[in-house]
Amino acid sequence: MLANGATLSYSATESGTYANLPGLKEIPEMGVDPEKVENTCLSDTVRKYEQGIGDPGDMNYVFKYDNSDASSSYRILRNLTGAQFWKETLRDGTTYAFKAEPSVKRGGGGVNAALEFTLALALQSEITVTDPQP
Repeated sequence: MLANGATLSYSATESGTYANLPGLKEIPEMGVDPEKVENTCLSDTVRKYEQGIGDPGDMNYVFKYDNSDASSSYRILRNLTGAQFWKETLRDGTTYAFKAEPSVKRGGGGVNAALEFTLALALQSEITVTDPQP
């Protein structure tokens, strides 16, 4: 399946209405990598490990830069403060829902290069995955 058709939306409350953010160009890897915690006893002959808490890594979404009006994703995201509720939806209907605090950074540019901006999300909750309905 292609990433085409994926969307990102946000809401101030978990049960509120989610607003779609236009201009999404890239979505991040989604999931967690648990830390490997060494837990070897003196009687063990090899090191033993357990899985620790998970780290989702960087959650960066890349958008087309557009600052033409108040409804542009750049203006909306730049003006958000505090943690928000987010929902990434794939074309097949799979959703990833979580709470995160946003920050926005406009990328650089050059000759014949499209301007973009990156939305970096600092995760504040678990990621809930909802599978598509048949």
